[in-house]
Amino acid sequence: MKFRRTLMSLLAAMMVWGSYPYSEAGAATVTTGTIQYGVNFRTTPSTSSSVVRMIGKGEEVVVLGQYNSAWYRVQDVFGTIGYLSTDSKYLKINEPVQAPSEGGGTVGANASIVASVSFRTGPSTSDSRIRYLSKGEQVTVTGQYNSYWYEVKDSKGQTGYVSTDTQYIRVTGQIGGGGPSQPTPPTNGAGSQIEAVIAAGMNYLGTPYEYGSSRNDTSTFDCSDLIRQMFKDALGIVLPADSRGQGDYVRDKSSVTTDWRELKRGDLMFFMDYKGTSASLYSGKKSFSDKISHAAIYLGDGKVLHTYSKDSGGVRTDSIAGKHWEYRFLYGGSAL
Repeated sequence: MKFRRTLMSLLAAMMVWGSYPYSEAGAATVTTGTIQYGVNFRTTPSTSSSVVRMIGKGEEVVVLGQYNSAWYRVQDVFGTIGYLSTDSKYLKINEPVQAPSEGGGTVGANASIVASVSFRTGPSTSDSRIRYLSKGEQVTVTGQYNSYWYEVKDSKGQTGYVSTDTQYIRVTGQIGGGGPSQPTPPTNGAGSQIEAVIAAGMNYLGTPYEYGSSRNDTSTFDCSDLIRQMFKDALGIVLPADSRGQGDYVRDKSSVTTDWRELKRGDLMFFMDYKGTSASLYSGKKSFSDKISHAAIYLGDGKVLHTYSKDSGGVRTDSIAGKHWEYRFLYGGSAL
């Protein structure tokens, strides 16, 4: 899976790898770069070399050196070393920072991060992300909010919430308890299911787009494949494989609306072909007879989670108000 990752995630990962760049004074320092636009991460400094993966916007890498005027040698959050373009439209170089000292970690840690995962201020995908926890980080699980969320403390003492999914976190000791971190689980089953689906989708942020992507792996997605995988991961529900089939599924399952402002968080959205950025170009659309060419999931507040092109950077969130997405919208509703 491909995710956006932060500096703290990289530094924690480097503790696991046991290797830092060092300054002349001997203090451990790290120069990082932030990806500005989806870019190919290659095995050698050449556009003819193999692509390790596409690194998505917002991910940070450790800059190990500059091969020549066109290529940086970098290390990603998985510890893989490769090459990225030096073009500033793809990579912004950050100020060097001091790396964490070896032997650090969380006192009383009782869990290990298995794969990069969002660390949030509250037990919902709508809550703000503090950062991404990185594979190999040791954390302390202080409580369990419900079946989907742990309350967790990281190595810096920051408290937040992490998915309980075992593909992201492995509990290695007894979980602490008490206090407000263990309230009665919500009774709204549908709401919990929706949050689980959205959380599953958010964990694929940055995964590259591929039209007609295989439904049997998660290395790339097209729009309907992403939605199908989200429901499969979170709830074990297998939706139709294409957007038109998913549109029919939703119409059979629930009442639908042609006004996106009436949608609820977690509703699926279906769109017609792109004709341009002007609202007038879509004035003759027929919501239930025009061909569906795109699908997304509604996050609330005019935002959607979807994927639609290689150039866009893969799986991402977007605001739709006043944009062609709003004009292309046909209808939407719940798949539950």
